[in-house]
Amino acid sequence: MHPLKRGLVAAIQKCRELNTFKLIHALLVTSGIVRDDFIPTQAVDFFAKHVHSETYPCDFLFQVSAKLTSFPFNALISGYAAGDSPKLAVLIYRRLVAGGFVPDMYTFPVLVKSCTRFLGVAEGKQVHCAVVKRSFFDDLYVQNGLLHFYGACGQCGSAAKVFDEMLVRDVVSWTGLISGYVKVGLSSEATALFLEMDVRPNVATFVTMIVACGRSRNLTFGKGIHGLVFKCGFSARPAVCNSLIDMYVDCERLSDARRLFSELDEKDIVSWTSMISGLVHSKFPKEALALFSDMQLSGVKPDKIILTSVLSACASLGALDCGRWVHKYIDGCGIRRDVHVGTAMIDMYAKCGSIDMAMEIFNQKAQKSVCTWNALLGGLAMHGHGAAAIKEFERMTETGSSPNEVTYLAILTACCHAGLVSEGRRYFHQMVAQCDNVKPGLEHYGCMVDLLCKAGLLGEAQELIRNMPVRPDVLIWGALLSACRDTGNFKLDQDILDRLDHFEAQDAGVYILLSNMYAANKRWDEVKRIRKLMKEKGLRKAPGSSVVEVDQKHHEFFVGDTSHSRFEDMREVLNFFGHHCSAEENLS
Repeated sequence: MHPLKRGLVAAIQKCRELNTFKLIHALLVTSGIVRDDFIPTQAVDFFAKHVHSETYPCDFLFQVSAKLTSFPFNALISGYAAGDSPKLAVLIYRRLVAGGFVPDMYTFPVLVKSCTRFLGVAEGKQVHCAVVKRSFFDDLYVQNGLLHFYGACGQCGSAAKVFDEMLVRDVVSWTGLISGYVKVGLSSEATALFLEMDVRPNVATFVTMIVACGRSRNLTFGKGIHGLVFKCGFSARPAVCNSLIDMYVDCERLSDARRLFSELDEKDIVSWTSMISGLVHSKFPKEALALFSDMQLSGVKPDKIILTSVLSACASLGALDCGRWVHKYIDGCGIRRDVHVGTAMIDMYAKCGSIDMAMEIFNQKAQKSVCTWNALLGGLAMHGHGAAAIKEFERMTETGSSPNEVTYLAILTACCHAGLVSEGRRYFHQMVAQCDNVKPGLEHYGCMVDLLCKAGLLGEAQELIRNMPVRPDVLIWGALLSACRDTGNFKLDQDILDRLDHFEAQDAGVYILLSNMYAANKRWDEVKRIRKLMKEKGLRKAPGSSVVEVDQKHHEFFVGDTSHSRFEDMREVLNFFGHHCSAEENLS
């Protein structure tokens, strides 16, 4: 290679800015090297990475295209299709065609890929028309590309039409249509298509079907797929194992998920994330944190997805020390606090009682989603900061953020904990009066009943229960009966008592409260009937429990349980604090 040519090629490879490339371009023209076949190949790689415009790259290729084949033009489209600006691939294609470029069988697959990446439905349909017009539709790669495109964009009808028109279908074709159905939630259609397959499924097919079983909670078919995976020799593939773990978690079979997880020879970040996130979502935060400790010992570095789940577990347990460690880790590793990480941190600090820290992180965020607001409001509500919650709620609406059902539940809970009856009424009626999709559900009615009952407004609470559009649940009846017990007012309207008598619940609390209410009115036959009913149902009151964090370890204690190894030591400490508090009260 000529020394000048070698130097210019090296300069293109090192180039990072368009202005610098234009200087190299000038040297290429003056030296006559610009028309060398090797130059366009180097140039298109630079364009795809560093030039966010279709004008200059196309003009450059046309200048050097006197004896070029279609390869550099296709390479340019492919570079943009795989890069950070896939939509530019379509714009470049249009400009090249307008300049005389004739696309071939290698052009359209990458063009369809670019449309898939930015979900350009209109652009993809235009490409489809060009494929048919130029008689490339019979090419299997083009057909599979169109199938994948329509499926990714949720256009299952168009995907099925392409599939039906195909004379030859391989496993990619079948998997493309199945994944399209799964993406839009048509799991039964995906299952039916899978059963019709006349080719051997591959790993992608099995992963897609496992995802479908998890989303539809179809455990029976999921187990069948698991058996097929084992039979076909794919059971050791990480993607398959991870999707199976997710499926068992979604189907609430944590024991199966943990067994599969423990059998993995190599656990990658996805494996750990699937298991830890599954435990958090299934309300096993203590187990999730224990598994997170095992992950750290294994040497796998956590990413922001798994750290978000760990923060949620810390929030559920009130594990402030562990949450602080995660916070420091995030900042120390330079992990960007996106909306998910930031919201999880706010939620953790707020639920752990560190309201000042939650407010500090919240105020640092320039962009606040409704989930971010909800995390702050929920924490304020939980710890009885009713006035602060109302202030932040008003600030939220002033900034243009639209409250959702979770927002209203948080503000109603704040009013309930702080005893703000008039404010609670106002927000509840505001929610009822709205014409959009934010309407009160069972939880919102439950908050209002609880608020009214705690304020002693039993008549208003009964009226609200009577006019509810949904059937009261155990929490609503529990709030009403607890208020009767606390106020000593056991006079409930007869229609409310009738509804209580016919209430079917699997929670012993409501029956115990109802029994106590009858006992207070000396209605012993009713007490006997309720106790008998509880015995027939096999209901027992669950003991209360508390979780205490000591040296980043979590200890759970149940009422009446003396089995803990340090029980005597803890009782002595509690007795000490009890005597100390009594002494303080006497002095005051």
